[in-house]
Amino acid sequence: MTTDLGTLDELPVDYRDSLAAQNLVPLWPALRSVLPYDKPDRLCRPTMWRYSEMRPLMLRAGDLTPMEKAERRVLMLTNPGLDPGVIGPRATPSIFLGLQMILPGEFAPTHKHSPSAVRFVIEGEGGYTVVEGERCPMEKGDLILTPSGLWHEHGDTGKGPVVWLDALDLPVVYAIEASYATDGNEQSGGNTLDLSQTHYRRAGLLPYDRIGATPNPYALKRYPWSEVREALLAMATHNPANHVAHLGYVNPETGEPCMAILGFSALALRPGETWTPPIRSTSAVLHVIEGRGQAQIDGQEMNFDESDTIAAPTWAEIQVRNTGPTTAFLFMVDDAPMQRKLGFYETRQRPDRVLSLLGSHPIAPD
Repeated sequence: MTTDLGTLDELPVDYRDSLAAQNLVPLWPALRSVLPYDKPDRLCRPTMWRYSEMRPLMLRAGDLTPMEKAERRVLMLTNPGLDPGVIGPRATPSIFLGLQMILPGEFAPTHKHSPSAVRFVIEGEGGYTVVEGERCPMEKGDLILTPSGLWHEHGDTGKGPVVWLDALDLPVVYAIEASYATDGNEQSGGNTLDLSQTHYRRAGLLPYDRIGATPNPYALKRYPWSEVREALLAMATHNPANHVAHLGYVNPETGEPCMAILGFSALALRPGETWTPPIRSTSAVLHVIEGRGQAQIDGQEMNFDESDTIAAPTWAEIQVRNTGPTTAFLFMVDDAPMQRKLGFYETRQRPDRVLSLLGSHPIAPD
């Protein structure tokens, strides 16, 4: 490792001017800023957004801005360490988060865009998303995919607002100057059940004509929370102490992550249970579906409740403990699929000092 790199000031002024005239910049003075040793320099900060504080502002947005002036009524969750003027507001370097709401009788018009998005429902009844003609009901905890290039729209036929968390790979797509949207006509989403309720009900089972066929990259567009929750509880019941139940959302035809850039998973922490993942090269977002607890992200302590959202930087030291009397469920977003494809996904063992931060706690039955 070179410890004494040359500086820009050491270069003659006429040489620097000649470089600038040719749109050239020497690398060596800035080498450590773009290639730091051991792990990246990070601007992203551990951050928590409390739903109890965001919800009144979201409801007021409904009074202030009608859908025809919004197209999508969204409050963006902005990490205070990341300059919004560079790529726009984002929760982590690769993950855009938005709190979106639609009111009874409203319709968010049809469009498609190059970034991929998911919708994770927080509250409300009567909401729906239509994706390429498939009508997906929106119930609390449901995950709904609106992948890159697929037409989608939202509506609310219920009696109250429907609120969900948007997660997009927008920062990545925007950074390579590939982000755009196209308007479309309203889709003819019927009243038939979506494929999560008909064709892809059980793991290990596929429609017979799909066996051996070219896999559909987005075979399943809705992952009902009722079934994910049941699967997590079944796993947690049989897991040994402090072996946290953790399930990933995958394409049922391939077993691969359901999206190309961002990955999605859900966890169940029994009362008193602590989740201590290895240090990973990914950034991540944790959204609390049910329960309450305590998280430590790079030593920063946060007490969370239902529907709160937490951002963790790349290479973060993470611990999450369930401090409530019942099982806590969390939804996680990360950029592991992209990092694996690009070949730099990595995990590291945690220092002993981190493993003892929250201590060990007995697990009580749910």
